[in-house]
Amino acid sequence: MSTETVAKRLVAMCRHGQFEEAQHELYAKDAVSIEPEAAANGPMGNVKGLDAILEKGKRFQAGVAQFHGVEVSDPLVAGNWFSVVMTLDVTMKEHGRISMTEVCVYHVKDDKIVQEQFFYDMG
Repeated sequence: MSTETVAKRLVAMCRHGQFEEAQHELYAKDAVSIEPEAAANGPMGNVKGLDAILEKGKRFQAGVAQFHGVEVSDPLVAGNWFSVVMTLDVTMKEHGRISMTEVCVYHVKDDKIVQEQFFYDMG
């Protein structure tokens, strides 16, 4: 599976809210997830391994009171890397309704995502 194929599959699944399913299908067992420096040590911080990434997703979902929608751009592919812009419209239990926009960068190796890194402003 090419990087472009992985990218298009991830985008399609995320557009349907299938985040955990995408991780199971497309991520390497030893994948790494990297947050911005200001968030790296928080509850959504940097983790290594698919199990830790899945747990991180469950922690995020636990803080969501209502999911209103998601927008995901088409992927921009460069070699073994791709990026998308993702916007989540959610009501958080502790923060109310927010729109979170981030640049997501992914590294693909041996047909699996081995790294994800997120870029967004805090607060």
